[in-house]
Amino acid sequence: MKNRFYFDGPLAAGSVVTLSDEERHHARVLRVREGEDVEVFDGRGAMYAAVFDSADAIRLGSEIPSREASVAIHLAMAVIQIEKFEIVLQKATELGVASIIPLITERCEIRPERYRGKSERWEKIIFEATKQSGRSRVPALEVTVPFAQLIKRPGSKILFDADENATSGPVESPTTVLIGPEGGWSENELRAAREAGCEFRRLGPRRLRAETAAIVSVAILAAQSGDI
Repeated sequence: MKNRFYFDGPLAAGSVVTLSDEERHHARVLRVREGEDVEVFDGRGAMYAAVFDSADAIRLGSEIPSREASVAIHLAMAVIQIEKFEIVLQKATELGVASIIPLITERCEIRPERYRGKSERWEKIIFEATKQSGRSRVPALEVTVPFAQLIKRPGSKILFDADENATSGPVESPTTVLIGPEGGWSENELRAAREAGCEFRRLGPRRLRAETAAIVSVAILAAQSGDI
């Protein structure tokens, strides 16, 4: 894939854009050559082929067809050990999720002070994964919410659990995917999910770690919706 640059402004075929200081640094690190073919995206869905004349003059050519998923998957992920949670942020972005929702559950073992103030870092991880993976839209990092609030979210919801009886059906858009912590869901949470009409699914005969379950579940749903 060609080197990619972010431009926070309107994009149109035939126009010339100038890189921000941060993107200029990125171009220097990559040693982008004059006349090199690159891509420019705005993080909101627009993406263009371009020619890098200089950091002050990137000429936009034709618009590039979207690489975004056809089904909007919102990943509600229990807050787990920070390094593992950040892996989920990166990989879920690469797999095409529309947003990521940090979720507080009864069995979360991470104290709030461990992740308080992490939003800026997490948004940067998501942004870098967007750039690397060739996406044109940066997934939203939603506010951290408790399970009781998340379960009232409108629309289709799929909860993954290793022990519940699984159902199956087409992946609707939008769909919110719920992944619990290492300790699993509590009985209260499972009961609330049933009452809220959640669909239950499993990920095979083996019990996966939370970060693995998050990545695999998104990949499976993306494949079922024809995105992979």
